[in-house]
Amino acid sequence: MTAVEATQTLAPSWRGGFGRLWSAAIVSRFGDALRIAALPLLAASLTDDPMLVALVTASGYLPWILFGLLGGAVADRVDQRRAMWAVDLVRGLLLAGFALAVGLGHASIGLLIALAFLLTSLQTLFDNAATALLPDLVPPEALGSANARLQTGQMLVSSFLATPLVPLLLAAGAAVPYAADAATYLLAAALVASLRPSPRERDARPSGRTLRADIAEGLRILWRDRTLRGLCISTTLCNIGVGGLIATLVLHVTGWLGAGEAAYALCLSAYGVGSVTGGFFANRIGRRIGRLRSVLVAGALQIGPLVAIGVIRSVWAVVVGLVVFGFMGMVWNVNQVTLMQQRSPTAALGRISAAFRTVSLGGTPFGALLAGAVAAGWGLNTPALLAAALFVLSVAALIPALKSPVTAP
Repeated sequence: MTAVEATQTLAPSWRGGFGRLWSAAIVSRFGDALRIAALPLLAASLTDDPMLVALVTASGYLPWILFGLLGGAVADRVDQRRAMWAVDLVRGLLLAGFALAVGLGHASIGLLIALAFLLTSLQTLFDNAATALLPDLVPPEALGSANARLQTGQMLVSSFLATPLVPLLLAAGAAVPYAADAATYLLAAALVASLRPSPRERDARPSGRTLRADIAEGLRILWRDRTLRGLCISTTLCNIGVGGLIATLVLHVTGWLGAGEAAYALCLSAYGVGSVTGGFFANRIGRRIGRLRSVLVAGALQIGPLVAIGVIRSVWAVVVGLVVFGFMGMVWNVNQVTLMQQRSPTAALGRISAAFRTVSLGGTPFGALLAGAVAAGWGLNTPALLAAALFVLSVAALIPALKSPVTAP
């Protein structure tokens, strides 16, 4: 039995900071789920070009390549709570303006691309600050449970509350999902602003230390840790495949399968069902077999569903495949984030998180564009098969990291 298991303090307290952070994450994800489900449908209504539809998704990940490292360096220097609520406030105002444009009939592919780019540019600071803030709000032995509760709660509201509402909201007006997302950002900003300032004492930096030096330090720590390096390479390969699958899923369902918007919403809900279910077991699996082994097993078990989605011409094959894919995806995500938080120096966590996300998420826009080209040239089902092949490479890339010493679960 490890020291962590012996403490019996494995679940974070809902009182105080974690409860409010969890509530802010849930409220914000509810609105995001409305927008994420509605945006591809809006894009598909504006153009039938797979490359343009994929470009909307790709532009939502490109800022990680451009600004991700900078966002992490800033997150380690500022009050993370203040940075998070300020970012949510700005995102709320952007969504309100976009909802107004859609309501007035001024939507265009160019506007969708600009919105996705701006929102993710702000997200580079928000996500790194949130990752660095969580260890301040819960004890180290509760990190796995806290990550599981955050990610499971977010998937729960997006799958069972938000996504099924999208057809009804779209019936009320094309702008309604985006107006609702704007309101949730503003509410989340208020919740985060109510948190107490971080009590952490930051390590003193040498006088004149530059952001460039801070960024280089984060990259250096990530590269020297064989476990984190292998995990980052593996996640990058997965994200290339997932980016392509997400970008073209609406075309897979409505085009290759010939189904409608309701079927597309059903597929998104199926992914959510699998993810929520996986969230209840992810931390348990990680503690039982190890965080890194959990990620490797999850990746291996995602390959089969991707192949089934790509070769079986049935909506139900996609539904079942996405349930399994979502379950294993949550096991991967919870244990990946927890492992990164456990292995990273506290004062550099924002930068390490930024380096990890910049490299790994940098593959997503490439995957979206690659899948758009593959779908246009070889058929709308081929992005799923491409994703399966990339997951095979991802699992192979992760095997050498198993030889590295790992922290207690």
